[in-house]
Amino acid sequence: MPPKISNSVAWQQAELLMQPAFIRVVDNIRKLLDVSSWTGTYQDVLIWPTGTTDETKAIVTKLLQDLEAATPEQALEIRETLSGLPMPHPGYHLCLQRQEQTVSIDLWELCYQVCFRDYIAGHETVDIDTSLIDEDGEVDWQRLDTKAKELVERVFANLP
Repeated sequence: MPPKISNSVAWQQAELLMQPAFIRVVDNIRKLLDVSSWTGTYQDVLIWPTGTTDETKAIVTKLLQDLEAATPEQALEIRETLSGLPMPHPGYHLCLQRQEQTVSIDLWELCYQVCFRDYIAGHETVDIDTSLIDEDGEVDWQRLDTKAKELVERVFANLP
């Protein structure tokens, strides 16, 4: 699940950093894939809240499909039903393959590790890594690129 951001200033800082972090993460992955024995593909995925059963996932998926062709009255009823059910959020994974080995890496989790200080998946609140923002309130591209590069290199170094 996406981390919780504590206040409006942190929210603005996260908005400032997330897209550049994503771009730098993907670019550093590309550079390492060029010299690696791994091949990579990107895949859109749905991330469900922890504990969501397969049955609930199937119900929500069916309702979302039904919503596309529903009349306005049906759509209102479907949205009301969906409001009480867990909803997935979109994710983006890097799927690495080498011979028979496969590894899936959540790219948003990597971006969170770049943008937030001491980020740990699953923790409710996060702190922006303000060292990535310069004194003018802009992205410090050198620091951002260095942190993204080190993180991606660490991921690749820990592959099986």
